[in-house]
Amino acid sequence: MFTKGNLLTKTRKLVNGLAKAKPVWLKAMEMSPPPVFPRAEKKVERICLPEDVYINKFYKKHPESLHEDPIKISDFDPTPSRIFGQRVLELMEQGVNEQDAIDVADTEYRLQKKSKKKAYKRLKEIAKLRGTKPPPNPYPSAVKEIQAEERKYVQDRFFNPRILEIVDKLKEQQAAEMLDRGRPGGGF
Repeated sequence: MFTKGNLLTKTRKLVNGLAKAKPVWLKAMEMSPPPVFPRAEKKVERICLPEDVYINKFYKKHPESLHEDPIKISDFDPTPSRIFGQRVLELMEQGVNEQDAIDVADTEYRLQKKSKKKAYKRLKEIAKLRGTKPPPNPYPSAVKEIQAEERKYVQDRFFNPRILEIVDKLKEQQAAEMLDRGRPGGGF
């Protein structure tokens, strides 16, 4: 159905063209048709915030941040790139020129990242002194978080009986194919 219109007009065309029997609900729908919502006449414009220019510069300077800094949609804390962009704008409002503001915000980002690593290193040292298991990293990279979630499924393939059964069947099939290829007249 490549015709334009809503369900009512499409069904009318099909019924009038004798391609479909008249459905029971058609008369009721014709008496009270569904509302027609106005469509956008032009393409919807992209939302662009003032700090977006600096966020792009941040990612050009720190491309690893795309994969290391997690973007959590349900989180209220802004991403480091957004903090960077907002900090540049804040410094520029105070009268600092753009390049100096970018340099200051970049230095602050690097110091913050370094302090987080240092804090976690200290937590691991304390746990080692106490003889306890080190706590999970409170600042993990997004890649490591995803790998931690997938680790269960990766390990599962070695111990799950159903998966092992499937692997055994595949090995048997492969061995049978190899035997067929080795016989004269067998295989292709």
